[in-house]
Amino acid sequence: MGSDDNTSTDTASTDHRYNAVVSVVTEIMDSYDAALDTLDDDTVNQSPVPGVVNTAFALVTHVHGMAHFWGGAFIGGEDIPRDRDAEFRATGTVAQAHALVGQVRDRVPGWARIALTEGIRNREATGTSRRDTAEVTPEWVLEHIVHELAQHLGHLEVCRDVVGVDAAPGHC
Repeated sequence: MGSDDNTSTDTASTDHRYNAVVSVVTEIMDSYDAALDTLDDDTVNQSPVPGVVNTAFALVTHVHGMAHFWGGAFIGGEDIPRDRDAEFRATGTVAQAHALVGQVRDRVPGWARIALTEGIRNREATGTSRRDTAEVTPEWVLEHIVHELAQHLGHLEVCRDVVGVDAAPGHC
């Protein structure tokens, strides 16, 4: 990882906002991994309602794209192309889905540090349908990332409960 991702000596690491974002995102990403652990390479690509509801793999690909847009491109100023529509058609393995989750988990601390110490580096980044990007604050972006991760975790857990091979009752 680049120097932007080093938080060990950064003052943001003692900031309660930083610690809250990183802690909550870590919990959410742990839950993504736990849900994925109940699927196999076939069920991770099965939709509970084909043509209507996303697959688990597509959901993970979408949150990866969302987080990399808002965190990497918008906050971090990185050149990260995004094909939002393709995210919902993506297929892959459970191992690939875990790798996408790990990438988000690994990158959030650096993005949170940038947001809270520098602000937003590239308001011109493309990859969202939102029209209010000129007005949003860095804190709003971090909250938006957390909101989207949590919302889609719920979707993933429902998908897991419907198509999962080892889904246990009471996971909702």
